[in-house]
Amino acid sequence: MSFSKNEYKDRLKKVQLSMQKKEIDLLISQDTSNINYLTGYDAWSFYYTQCAIVHVNLEEPICFVRAQDAGGAYLKTYLKNENIIIYDEKYIHTWPSHPYDALVNLLKKNKWDKLNIGVEMDAHYFTAYCYEKLKQGLPNARIKDSERLVNWVRLIKSNAEIDYMKKAATISENAMSTAMEIINPGVRQCDAVAEIQKTLFKGTSDYGGEYASITTLLPTGKGTSASHLTANDEKFISGEATVVELSGTYKRYHAPMARTINLGKPEQKKIDAMNATNEALDAGIIASKPGNTANYVAEKFWEVLGKYKIKKESRTGYSIGIGYPPDWGEHTLNISKGDMTILKPNVCYHMIAVMQFGDWGVEASESIRITAEGSELLCNFSRELYIK
Repeated sequence: MSFSKNEYKDRLKKVQLSMQKKEIDLLISQDTSNINYLTGYDAWSFYYTQCAIVHVNLEEPICFVRAQDAGGAYLKTYLKNENIIIYDEKYIHTWPSHPYDALVNLLKKNKWDKLNIGVEMDAHYFTAYCYEKLKQGLPNARIKDSERLVNWVRLIKSNAEIDYMKKAATISENAMSTAMEIINPGVRQCDAVAEIQKTLFKGTSDYGGEYASITTLLPTGKGTSASHLTANDEKFISGEATVVELSGTYKRYHAPMARTINLGKPEQKKIDAMNATNEALDAGIIASKPGNTANYVAEKFWEVLGKYKIKKESRTGYSIGIGYPPDWGEHTLNISKGDMTILKPNVCYHMIAVMQFGDWGVEASESIRITAEGSELLCNFSRELYIK
């Protein structure tokens, strides 16, 4: 287990309290990160149906997994064996049969088929077919969206979670150092990422890393004007810029970081844009204090951009913590105008400035933790435009 039983039980109590407030008797959570948060389960099995089931009055959740993955659940979770429920392989890719047929039967067996049931309507891997199976199989239940209930509980981290994120941050620093060393004219992008990934997995001499929930992103040249581009076998070109976005991972916790490197003397516009970007990030970081809202942080960030007449439409941050593919965001707090979420100690977010200008761009980011009196950066790595 990654945490003590007491920590898992404390998480469960918080989720159950939120369930009571939302009048949810039974929660079906298929968000992979939420399953991990509630049970400790950790395996690359999220591509097929699995979920955590929380009854508002029971002392443990249920981990509902495919028979082939039962061994992982027994090894990784803190649950009693009777709370690990498996479904038969006959449900695997045999439409119209589906694992939620087995789930419906389980709920009926436990006499939970007439309850107020919360589901995660917008979670990755919770498909329309999952929802239809529940509606058709449980006509007397009242099924509604749980509104990211578990995700919001996850927003405020425990000290143990913060420790894991700081370990992930150290791995991020090491991997970014590798990126700055390996990216040179004539080097293939794929070869550079191979070295970066090696560092991400190697971790430190004290602890190793893991796969990140997003692969290393590497927009290069004109690609810096676009988001989420990955490496290919093209070579880096002298004079061009490259954005590197990556995250170290420790026990599924992430601390992302983005930096920009330019191969050769950059144009003045890139230097100016990078300076304005860092000034805006600094303003947001200064505003990152308990009691302030996410909206306030965003306003301070955009005030600086306004001073330089720079337009940016996308949000500039989001909450982070546990992550599984396809992303490392928690899907709750956004650093954007209008988000009135109040910042509290141990809230963590990735404040990222993706600045795009037609056919070029620059980028920088920080993983931030709210403290009792202000905030701290999880990573310690210069944000200046790196020139080689």
